[in-house]
Amino acid sequence: MSTMKGVDDAFLGVGDKPGLDIWCIMGTSIVPIAKNLHGKFYTGNCYIVLSTAELKSGIRGHNVHYWVGEEAKEEHCVMASEKAFELDAALGSQAVQYKEMQGGESDKFLSYFRPCIIPVQGSFSSHWRRSAEECDQTTMFRCEGEHVARVTEVPFSRTSLDHKAVFIVDTPLKIFLFSGCNSSVQTRAKALDVIKHLRENRHCGRCEIGIIEDGKLVGDSDAGEFWNLFGGYAPIPRDVPDAANGELMTTTSKKLFWINKRKLVPMDAHLLDREMLKSDRSYILDCGTEIYLWLGMATLVSERKMSVTALEDYVRSQGRSSIGHTVITTEGHEIADFKLQFQHWPKNAVQKLYEAGREKVAAIFKHQGYDVAEIPEDKPQQSISSNGALKVWLVDRGCVTLLCTEEQEELYNGDCYIVQYSYVEDGKDYNLFFSWSGQNSVQEDRLASVSLMSSMSDSVKGPAVVGQVSEAREPELFFLVFKSLVIFKGGRSAAYKNSVLQKSDRTEGYQKDGAALFQVQGLRHDCARAVQVDLVASSLNSSHCYILQDGASFFTWTGSLSSPSEHAILDRMMNKLFPLKQSFLLKEGSEPDHFWKTLEGRSEYSKEKCVKGWPADPRLYTCTFQQCTCIFVAKEVFTFCQDDLATEETLILDCSKEIYVWVGLHSGVTSKQHALDIGKMFLQAGNAQDGRRSIVDTTVYAVAEGDEPAFFTSFFNWDSSKQVAGVLGNSFERKLAMLKGISPKLEASDRSLRRSSSRRPVTSSEPTTPEQHQPPARRTFGPASASVGRVAKERSGSSPALSPSPVTPSWSSRSRASSSPSSPSTPVIAGRLFPSTLHVASATATGSPARRR
Repeated sequence: MSTMKGVDDAFLGVGDKPGLDIWCIMGTSIVPIAKNLHGKFYTGNCYIVLSTAELKSGIRGHNVHYWVGEEAKEEHCVMASEKAFELDAALGSQAVQYKEMQGGESDKFLSYFRPCIIPVQGSFSSHWRRSAEECDQTTMFRCEGEHVARVTEVPFSRTSLDHKAVFIVDTPLKIFLFSGCNSSVQTRAKALDVIKHLRENRHCGRCEIGIIEDGKLVGDSDAGEFWNLFGGYAPIPRDVPDAANGELMTTTSKKLFWINKRKLVPMDAHLLDREMLKSDRSYILDCGTEIYLWLGMATLVSERKMSVTALEDYVRSQGRSSIGHTVITTEGHEIADFKLQFQHWPKNAVQKLYEAGREKVAAIFKHQGYDVAEIPEDKPQQSISSNGALKVWLVDRGCVTLLCTEEQEELYNGDCYIVQYSYVEDGKDYNLFFSWSGQNSVQEDRLASVSLMSSMSDSVKGPAVVGQVSEAREPELFFLVFKSLVIFKGGRSAAYKNSVLQKSDRTEGYQKDGAALFQVQGLRHDCARAVQVDLVASSLNSSHCYILQDGASFFTWTGSLSSPSEHAILDRMMNKLFPLKQSFLLKEGSEPDHFWKTLEGRSEYSKEKCVKGWPADPRLYTCTFQQCTCIFVAKEVFTFCQDDLATEETLILDCSKEIYVWVGLHSGVTSKQHALDIGKMFLQAGNAQDGRRSIVDTTVYAVAEGDEPAFFTSFFNWDSSKQVAGVLGNSFERKLAMLKGISPKLEASDRSLRRSSSRRPVTSSEPTTPEQHQPPARRTFGPASASVGRVAKERSGSSPALSPSPVTPSWSSRSRASSSPSSPSTPVIAGRLFPSTLHVASATATGSPARRR
């Protein structure tokens, strides 16, 4: 085996496969840890953990963690830091390094070892001796955390208990769970995962479980048995705030240092900017809870090692060796949290030379007919049933008009539309709604379309998912439901026409007998679109195909980099736009003068191959709104899975160009429009990996628990049996029922109630006909429609991205009759709820009659 200078032989060849690799520091060497022992850390040792993930782009991402036990020797800690640096070097200096102190591990690190890690006293050398003793003693653990369990072994004593955490007492015959009255439902549910882990690994799956509620003693045999372990019941003292951690958490000032030969040179950190970081230097950024070391790509290996030593010295001098997190990142591989510390960070990083080169070269070879896997596939990345029914409504001043079949595939960029696609999937009826806004649409119609869409989706049978879409930023799903779509310039709504008249005397838009240029593209042979673009030569692109109309003359133009399949789509769209018309087929470079004259003369246009970008790696975030400070906070859930979708929470799945707002049954979100507003807040807050984004550039979906469609569940290893419709209870109660083998109870029949018919939008299904030259009468949504239109008009003066929902957000955990004592009661809010997630209290308040679905 070849060796690499300055790198331990144990690290050669690692990181090629997704998963974990772990080594333990033993004396002066490192020992690989077997897979069956992953997650078992001894307090007297230090460990190196490599996490390798396969990214959507086909490139492997690496995170290196070195874990330091509280009883580890100082020389082992130094060696762990050095070995982590060597491992990063073996991986091409592209990994992000994290220092993990026992008891203060990062969420990312803990997410690798679900359900938890429980550090074991002693050293790795005592492993075989201790394994047989673990089941014969009583141990007590403190559990915290909502998406990752932070488990700490505490002394088996009454004084270890408090009201804000959850405690597990593991005895030889029974495992007890004590829930502090101030602990959250999610923390209690996570503690049950830990109990399941203990029962399977320490008790061979045969052990009773006792549940004790803080403050409840009467008639509870488990409580009596639990307190007898401590010699009888005694009240638990009131919780005392953690002053040290509280002081650290409130630290808001940032400190930036330039490392000059192990000496730290302070820099002005009042307004941080990316331009402050030089490639030939290293910097320390102290943000309070996190301390970052940034290594410029032009720094020498010796300088980097010196910088790591300077970081260790700084942390030690601050007395923060056991608290806070340290992260080491190299230029070009910064994590999102680091970028967010800066006022300005370039959103679109320059593509690495290798990646840019391989994609362009691969595109050329693929165009020549070779089978190349170096570029993303042209086929759609998402899928939906093609046998559904499509309906399209035009939005105009708070009212809607149902378009006929011939018109529903012809949109105008000055209008707003509501699209409904009804389909069957796995024997279940689904409805997908889009609110589409043209680039030249008016603000009044944009706001009204979202409100009207939310109302319409509440009136349909079966699960409904809503999405807010802007022209030129449509997701693949939008085009898949249309089969073939044409987007014209201009508009048909009165609001748009009025806005045009106020700007000029002439009517803008497509003229049937005039001149127009259409760009033609397709996702596949049966899914194509033609979009009218500016009538100038600069609108052309060698990667695409176009249709040029000049009165009664027609040209079909094929770019030199377009494919035969795109040529077939061009012919299809020509027949759709101009049936029975003959066109002149032009290949790029053979255009007559008439062609250029129609485009107002020759001019430069793009002649580079347009390569479809790689899909973004999805990230999951929890969302909270701190009402005291009016700050929206999103926290990433690492290594996420289906179990992270807690019914008490609202989570956002961020796929870069699209985000999904997932709403739990017991969350405080009260309508689909409220969920879409949360998505806008997320984009504006800049919590995501790309920083702040606009609702115009991003599609926002709202998905309710239990109604998840396949294009959402495809991001998870989805188990449909976990999403039993109508299961009663919060996360803790559901997991407890499964742990004890109890059949899950179902919600009362009131759960499937819908709003009363007086609030349900009413529309006519009678479409317009092509022969009608008069504008058809608008069909409104009945009583709810007028109020929605008025709300839209009243809100038109505010910023759509940050304006509040018509329903006041309620961010407290919502639960039903089975709610935990710690969950505050949620007031009844007069707002449209998700039909399949109605709360009994809300239905009663509105006087809705009982009605089964």
